[in-house]
Order: sequence, then structure tokens, then C-alpha cells
Amino acid sequence: MPHITQTEILVSERVAGDLSSETILIAEDDRIFRRILQSWLQNWGYRVIAVEDGTQAWEHLQQDNAPALLILDWMMPGIDGAELCRRIRAKRSAFYQYILLVTAKDDKHDVVQGLEAGADDYLTKPFDPGELRARVQVGKRILTLQRELIQAQEEIRFQANHDGLTTMWNRVAILNLLGGELQRAARSRASTGLLMMDLDHFKQINDNHGHLNGDAVLKEAANRINLAVRSYDFVGRYGGEEFLAILPNCGLEDLRTVAERIRCAVAATPICTETARMAMTVSIGGVAMANATPDLELLAAADAALYLAKRNGRDQVAIEAMVAPAHQLLIW
Repeated sequence: MPHITQTEILVSERVAGDLSSETILIAEDDRIFRRILQSWLQNWGYRVIAVEDGTQAWEHLQQDNAPALLILDWMMPGIDGAELCRRIRAKRSAFYQYILLVTAKDDKHDVVQGLEAGADDYLTKPFDPGELRARVQVGKRILTLQRELIQAQEEIRFQANHDGLTTMWNRVAILNLLGGELQRAARSRASTGLLMMDLDHFKQINDNHGHLNGDAVLKEAANRINLAVRSYDFVGRYGGEEFLAILPNCGLEDLRTVAERIRCAVAATPICTETARMAMTVSIGGVAMANATPDLELLAAADAALYLAKRNGRDQVAIEAMVAPAHQLLIW
């Protein structure tokens, strides 16, 4: 299902403006050493959040957009560095956090134990600023690669679910959304509205003005439709010059209102390009479902209403109210 989840929203927001890899969380109980670390990192251009124990660090890590670069002391009050590593890895966040564990322990067994707990790197006190900076830069490179990978995945996901010309949901995605919305509506006994829209005489646009102008009309019509629907409605390109809108929690009156708003928005002003000025209208067939109805039946009813709107002169709306046992057809 191509629903946008809360995780995906957070991913998109974080990829768009990610400061987490430029922010470093220091958890160190030694006040003087904590201040030294903070001074070094700030001089290198990092934003620093410094806390005095593992418990405070864990609290910061529960927040949205928590730092992705962590410098944790092994021996701390509350939660020690190794346990904090284990908790972070067990959480399985949508974003990987790079952990540099620092300690006075230098036995090989301790190094292995720290890495097995989930640390990415290990630095033994005392260390010089150059070594710390080099290891932090390694972590930053890894987090940058992660961000680029997530951004590429988001772009692929968007392309898979959206129409390349109008950037609306594509046919597969909008039909999947329809199935999911009907399942939700059946559980909540809510009414769902469906609008099928077809641009009138669109073939003449392509024939008289060329396909580039036809594409411009499709993009502008899609934009006007998007602006006319409610913020939580779904709109997709059904095919060619046809569009499909899903209106959750929508009764007959709301469906009629939105459909008329779309019709007026599309016809309001001619669509202008560098070479043409083209008037455009849209015919709309809609159905409001107040009982559990299969998606194919709902699509067929909306398509039949659209056909009726076109047959009766175009640039108009026909709405069918699907309420068992009989259907009621309204045209205006």
C-alpha cells in the first residue's frame, strides 16, 4: 500500500534538512574532560549536546531528530556506555547512529566487548585532538552515505507511486489507496466519495496545439484539481486525461461541493503557454458510498456517472448515491 506513514514523513523531513550528522552528543561524567571535548568539536564546526551521564543521553535519544553522531564514555553513572550501545542497537531506529566509545580501558577484551555491544569505533583515553577528529570524520562520512542512500530510496519510492508528468499518484497507487480506504471505511462505517474526472475534448488540444501544450494542460489541470480538493483527499492520474479522487469520510453533500469546486477551478481561466491560450473544462462523475461496496463496483458506478455527464453536454457533474437497496442519481 502506498500510504505515507509517519516514519516516511520523518525520513523525508530529515533527508530534506538533515543537521543530525552535524550534531554530536557527548555523554561524559568527567566535567573537565566533557568541556574539553565540547570545545574541540565546536572549534571543528560541530553543534554539540553535552550531558553528564548515560541516563540523560538516553532521554535525548528518544527525541525526534536526535543526533546521529555519539561519543559515549564507557564508565558513567546511571546507564554506562556499553549498555547504552546495546539499547540504541535494540531500538532499531529508522536512522543509523554512529557510536564512538571512549574509555580508559585498553585491554583487547574490553575493545571486543565494546564493539560487540554496538559501538562502531573505540578510542582509549588519553587521546590527542587529531585522532578524535579523524575518527569523527569517519563517522560523518558513513552517515553522509546513509543520508544519500535514503534520499535515493525516497526518490525511487516516489517515482514508483507517482505519475511522472503531473506528480499525482499513478494509477496503481491510487487504486491501492482506494482499496485501503474502503477497508477502513467498512470498519468505521464511514461514507467514502469517489470522483472520476475527464478533461473535455482533450484530443483537440493535442491535435490543434501539439503534445507539449497538451502536457502543459494536463499539469495545470492536475494542479487546479489538487487545490480544489480537501487536504486529506487522494487524487491520482487514472490514465490519459482522466483523474480519480478518493474522498474519505465524505457524504453526498460534501461530494457535490468538492466536485463543483473542481469543475469551476478547471474552467475558471484559460490555460496559457508560450504558444497557446487554451480553454478547458472537465466532466465529473461521482459516487458516494454509504455501505460496504467493492472497489470495482464503486469504480463502475463513478464511470457510469462520468459517461452520463459527458453524454448530457460535458462541463457538468453527475453524482450517484449508492445507498442500499437502491441507487439515486443526481445531475446538475
